[in-house]
Amino acid sequence: QVQLVESGGGSVQSGGSLRLSCAAFGHWFSRQCMGWFRQAPGKEREGVAAIDVDGSASYADSVKGRDTISQGNAKNTLYLQMNSLRPEDTATYYCAADPQVPGWSLLRGPEYDYWGQGTQVTVAT
Repeated sequence: QVQLVESGGGSVQSGGSLRLSCAAFGHWFSRQCMGWFRQAPGKEREGVAAIDVDGSASYADSVKGRDTISQGNAKNTLYLQMNSLRPEDTATYYCAADPQVPGWSLLRGPEYDYWGQGTQVTVAT
């Protein structure tokens, strides 16, 4: 069993920055695709950023140039550095992992088996 625990959410002013973290526990092995997803009230969950087993990253158009996804050296932690935050970034952010996700679908939630409980990000105007 794999557990993912997110942290780092909070409330910031528009234009501010936050760094989200995700720690993996349990039966974890390093070759996993990992990603960040978010869901705002009344909206569908969407992929924000993801990293493939080879370290290549994918980003949603809405966050390109503002967010950076990265992993810790042991590959059991995932980070999302979010800069120039906007009110429309307000959502619950979830960490996800799966050992096999096709490269073309890294930002598709149904591809992932393991999910964290989420951390809230609120961006005020």
